[in-house]
Amino acid sequence: MKKSGNIFASILRFYVDGFRRMTVGRTLWAIIIIKLVVIFAVLKLFFFPDILATRYDNDEDRAAAVREALVKNPETQKF
Repeated sequence: MKKSGNIFASILRFYVDGFRRMTVGRTLWAIIIIKLVVIFAVLKLFFFPDILATRYDNDEDRAAAVREALVKNPETQKF
């Protein structure tokens, strides 16, 4: 392996070479990535609904509500 003056290039080369030589690890990383995508998609759909879209009809009303919420006291916010 040739020496490089740039530490970041040698670190990057180390990881790229490691991922190239993996056999079982690639499958495991693919499973991990697929699980993360599914988990975050489910969380987004069921636990973080788009409240502004359901309460306001257009973008101007949504923007006004966000501006008002940023300026108001946090205890008095309704969304």
